[in-house]
Amino acid sequence: MHFLRRVTTLGSAKNNDNQLILSPKEMQIHSSSLPDFTEEDLSLAPLEQAETIPSTWYTDPRFHEIDLRFVLGKTWQGVGHVSKLQNPGDQIVGEAAGNPILVVRGDDHRLRAFFNVCRHRGGPLAIEDCNSKVLQCHYHGWTYLLDGSLRGTPKFNRVELFDKKDFGLVPIRLEEWEGLVFVDLSGTATSLNSILKDIPARITPFDLKTKTFFRRVTYDIRCNWKVYIDNYLEGYHLPYVHPELAKLLDYNHYVTETSNFYSLQYSPFTEGENFYSADHGRAFYYFVFPNFMLNILPGRLQTNLVLPVDHNHTRVIFDYCYDDISSPKALRMIEQDIEYSHKIQLEDIEICERVQKGLESIAYHKGRFSPETELGVYHFQSLLKQFYRRARNAS
Repeated sequence: MHFLRRVTTLGSAKNNDNQLILSPKEMQIHSSSLPDFTEEDLSLAPLEQAETIPSTWYTDPRFHEIDLRFVLGKTWQGVGHVSKLQNPGDQIVGEAAGNPILVVRGDDHRLRAFFNVCRHRGGPLAIEDCNSKVLQCHYHGWTYLLDGSLRGTPKFNRVELFDKKDFGLVPIRLEEWEGLVFVDLSGTATSLNSILKDIPARITPFDLKTKTFFRRVTYDIRCNWKVYIDNYLEGYHLPYVHPELAKLLDYNHYVTETSNFYSLQYSPFTEGENFYSADHGRAFYYFVFPNFMLNILPGRLQTNLVLPVDHNHTRVIFDYCYDDISSPKALRMIEQDIEYSHKIQLEDIEICERVQKGLESIAYHKGRFSPETELGVYHFQSLLKQFYRRARNAS
């Protein structure tokens, strides 16, 4: 279904690395295919009076492109941990708003992000995380230096009016925060460091910069990405979906706080011994709008990147990072942590897939919020409405 038409024009501007920069993308929405954004649905009411977003926002296929272009494509998108990018030539592949991306450590030790798209015919420069001295397209062998400039073009000697300087990789804005790497496809998002600047002090004595990447686990889920986000953002379901986790966390002291573009769910652990409570027994669950989570517990950081696949399929990428990834004691704790997290995730997957079915039924349209337990969901949906309003105004 093509209701968005992208017109991309190559500009002549160069950045400081002499790389070609794309001029801003023009996006036109065919109004006949635009979902029905009624003023009532987009309105913002106080939490105690507000309704949840309509079920069609989870089930109508037309929202998928809007989510990619006007929500994920306008915000910071997580890529990976900087500990995977220590040496020149280190590179990690990822996805941002449906686009293949590549982050690489240059010979000058700078981090750069590019679209993982060869300028010849769109082939991939990297298929998996790796280290290489140059970037070579896996389709026709074009090669690029680590700064993105085009170096080699096999069998192109007879091409006329062709200048390699005009065909470097397309760069993407990048920021590193507390050891985590993010990209902004739009180039216009508010600085990530200014958005998240208060978090390090809030989680003291935990320190995210001390963490090292250990393992990635990926889950494919049969639900809309917003269903998964909603589920993450409240502890209301803990006693019913995660009874073991509810016993681990002090549910009566579960608190939600909100900021401009993130929210925090915070809980102390219950009394008694568990493999998290030995050192500063607290848990911080941060959500960074629109699709990134920071799960912070003693000695570890787990990040979740939520990627829409289509209107009713989602991929969630879990990255596990720890202070110690080598000692026998730490490795035992890590395996226990990942195993426990996997169990919780399977419980979430089951309920999210069932909720998707409920949202697709003719019995449901909108619901209401619990002011006591669903502030995080309300915060997310309120931000989403702001971005959807911009999409409607662009038509």
